[in-house]
Amino acid sequence: MPEAPEVPVRYRSGDEDSARWEGFPFRPGDIVISTRSKSGTTWMQMICALLVFQDPEPPAPLAELSPWLDWLGEPRDVVVAALAAQPHRRFVKTHTPLDGIPLDPRASYVVVARDPLDMAVSLYHQSGNLDRHRMARLTGRPALQEPPRARPPLREWLLSWIDRDVAPADDLDSLPGVLWHLSDAWARRHRRNVLLVHYADLSADLPGQMRRIARWLDIDVPEPRWPALVEAATFGRMRERASALAPDRAGVLKSRAEFFRRGSSGAGRELLDAAELAHYRRRLATLAPSDLLGWLHREG
Repeated sequence: MPEAPEVPVRYRSGDEDSARWEGFPFRPGDIVISTRSKSGTTWMQMICALLVFQDPEPPAPLAELSPWLDWLGEPRDVVVAALAAQPHRRFVKTHTPLDGIPLDPRASYVVVARDPLDMAVSLYHQSGNLDRHRMARLTGRPALQEPPRARPPLREWLLSWIDRDVAPADDLDSLPGVLWHLSDAWARRHRRNVLLVHYADLSADLPGQMRRIARWLDIDVPEPRWPALVEAATFGRMRERASALAPDRAGVLKSRAEFFRRGSSGAGRELLDAAELAHYRRRLATLAPSDLLGWLHREG
């Protein structure tokens, strides 16, 4: 007998609800981009846009071409209707792990992994770039009555982030949440419609990784088009086009340019000494399988 379909886990926060995927009308060829925050979401959306349209100038702002279905800041019906009206191959953004969304055999699921320390540093800076008052209004939460408390310095915050003990579903951007998202995808990596992509590989060999993704998506790109498409996906070029590429349809970013702050790897490790890095590694070993951690940290 065929296996019963998985019942997706429901993940909720003040800004997102994975239940918005329930009943989503998939089409053959749909691409779902599943990442943790600040782990290469916009980069993968841009790569998919370049491969689908095969033009270095996509026809609309990236957040319009690739909407975020889980986000509560825009009515679900509006997002689903916009996706239904798209005549091209669709590519949809989510920060939900694969166990929280329907796994349709006609769709392709791309999960981007980033060194958790680098992701955390980017998350810290991103937090300071968000208009919290506007986000509260858009998502229907009570208005913020008091100014936010001053954040601790980055290094102090990062050490606290490493040690924070929380259930993954309660905070997917915590270290346990990040490792849960990646562990779930890692366990599914042999499925033909699931692809794991490493942020460091995109940084080291963008042309090779874009060709790999195109092959996996069964997209044929004429050879003369590749140089312009790869150049359009570089961090520098994307930062130049921040007004069109930053995920900010609703105006929640204080600075779109600052969304593309650094883009390189190693920022997290630079902040910690040898003993702290060793402690971090011991913490990781309690949260994820060793083969995933070896791949994630480029060992072997």
